[in-house]
Amino acid sequence: MAKKAVKKKTRTTKQATAAKSPERRSTAGRARKSGPVADKIVDMAGDVIKFAHRREDPFVDIPVRALSNVSFNARRRIIEMGSNTQRRAFFNLGQAKRFMQTLLVASGCKRLLDQRKTTSIRDLFYNCKHTIADSSENTFDEQDESDPIIEDLEVALDSLREELGLFADPKGAMVGPVTIVDTGDTIDLSRLGSGGWAVPSIVEDSVIQFKSHKAKFVLLIEKAAVWRRFNEDRFWQQHKCIILHGGGQPPRGVRRLLYRLHYELKLPVYVLVDNDPWGYYIYSVVKQGSINLAYESRRMAVPAARFVGMSSFDAERYDIPPAVAIKLNDRDVSRAKEIARYPWFDKRPWQREIKHMLKCGVKLELEALSNKDFSFVTETYLPQKLRRREWID
Repeated sequence: MAKKAVKKKTRTTKQATAAKSPERRSTAGRARKSGPVADKIVDMAGDVIKFAHRREDPFVDIPVRALSNVSFNARRRIIEMGSNTQRRAFFNLGQAKRFMQTLLVASGCKRLLDQRKTTSIRDLFYNCKHTIADSSENTFDEQDESDPIIEDLEVALDSLREELGLFADPKGAMVGPVTIVDTGDTIDLSRLGSGGWAVPSIVEDSVIQFKSHKAKFVLLIEKAAVWRRFNEDRFWQQHKCIILHGGGQPPRGVRRLLYRLHYELKLPVYVLVDNDPWGYYIYSVVKQGSINLAYESRRMAVPAARFVGMSSFDAERYDIPPAVAIKLNDRDVSRAKEIARYPWFDKRPWQREIKHMLKCGVKLELEALSNKDFSFVTETYLPQKLRRREWID
């Protein structure tokens, strides 16, 4: 995008700004001031050293990652984190260990960036784990201590964990009429057979580049088994689209890749999930962002994503036998009512959808469509929904 801006000098400032993705609009100025992620870590460490030299209590301020510090931005249509922070001080007995752990993880990430390497969050845990000298105390005992520290660093440094050199286990697959470059290797995603391309955890443009494509839209499918049906039936070839799945709740790599496909290739995004509260929430995470990762919504959420998943009205529309429906349990009912209260579900179509599901007392999985025919979902159901524009925004 930067190259285009240089070539087309006749564009007005207003036009140039409008052409940028939300991510670039919100972080461009800040990035110029703070520099690379490694410099941010150095700055944080420098502040600690400065306080130590002054014989003052060293501390690190961490933005609060809680529902109380999260709000829905109706104009931008994403979940955002507020400005509340919590201070982690060295001379506070209740915070000293967390303070030490924060600097240890930051130091480990700095070494990764200096060496231009990446590693798993599990590997970083072991790299930082040791017994403190002249004591029997470990820096970390379990990984569930280090994982939250990584998230703390993300918000404190205003950086993705992938920018810190960290990745999670790959989860998800993609196929379609698109050619990418993955760490220097050119891959045609229309020639990868039944398995598709395994979506890595780190999909930043320094690792994955889009070389060419003939796709008209992107379809995110909730489950790997249903995605396999779409791939086997060559849905992506017939409808000229990219199909991918995230194995349920899509991981960060899949969400970030969706974001890039939408904003960089200008492709519409459709989400195909089960008709239950959990499917609804998967869609909302793609569209508005998640509460737990509210600080990353501007770089992962796709507000224009459309819901083409199973509807509570589909049993009647497509004559689905009652025998294949699943009765809602108490947890489903509670979750549905909770979701209905979220401001981003406070729209008439969604309220109608959720209320009808609760009234019927059942949920429908995508696999229920196989009762009609194994390929009903790919040959009739979804093509008809797209043709009739039967989606929910």
